[in-house]
Amino acid sequence: MKNKAVLLAAPALGLGIVMLGAAPAMAHDGPHSYSAMLDEINSSGASGEVWIDVDGTTATVTLNASGLAAEFDGAPYPHVQHIHIGAQGLCPSDSADENGDGIISTTEGGPSYGAIGTTLSVGDADKSPAGGLDLAAAPSGATIAYEETFEIDQATHDALEAGTAVVVVHGLDPATQPESGTSPSDLVPELPLAATSPALCGALDAAPAGGVDTDVTTVADAGANGGALGVVAMGGTLAVMLAAGAYVVGRRVVRDN
Repeated sequence: MKNKAVLLAAPALGLGIVMLGAAPAMAHDGPHSYSAMLDEINSSGASGEVWIDVDGTTATVTLNASGLAAEFDGAPYPHVQHIHIGAQGLCPSDSADENGDGIISTTEGGPSYGAIGTTLSVGDADKSPAGGLDLAAAPSGATIAYEETFEIDQATHDALEAGTAVVVVHGLDPATQPESGTSPSDLVPELPLAATSPALCGALDAAPAGGVDTDVTTVADAGANGGALGVVAMGGTLAVMLAAGAYVVGRRVVRDN
């Protein structure tokens, strides 16, 4: 029987990538809306869409996705998700796979969609970049139905207005992506590459105010999986999925379609 790693609060990870810190939010005139189709990366087989309505310093984010990795080591698979900022604001083509291993890793795409601006966690969990690897507050399983309203920082607000904000959902299925399950993560070597590699990406564009009526139910409780989640690292070694680590996920990106 495989051992399991329990999610515990842990010190921030030093990832060797510059992470954009959270700046104080500032008011802007009038509401603005943004949307994107979420397209698969790394042949994840997933799809989805996201809408963001911003009014002053407050954002309502609605994200639907399906076809994601459903389970890892007997537990629902946690899918950390973020608004990335500070780069080109695009999503990757296959050419981003610089080492030719068949997986576009997080660092291979970093120059294009940038660092985490906002973590799309559930409930009252940290939505700053520092909460980027809080797996206990990440939606989990094959389907995501996410809707949260929260305050956004100035950097994320500015990226949305500038058209350089990108939504990324992470987590590949090692059963269908063997390389991602046996190789170590390029960000956190104690974890498998699958745990931090992107599965969905969408570059946000301006949308009609109010977005669409999605009838999405907030998943602050169901998606959090507040209990233990085990993740198997390379060679059967166990990896502790840190509940409060600082985690920068970057990928080179070229907008598809």
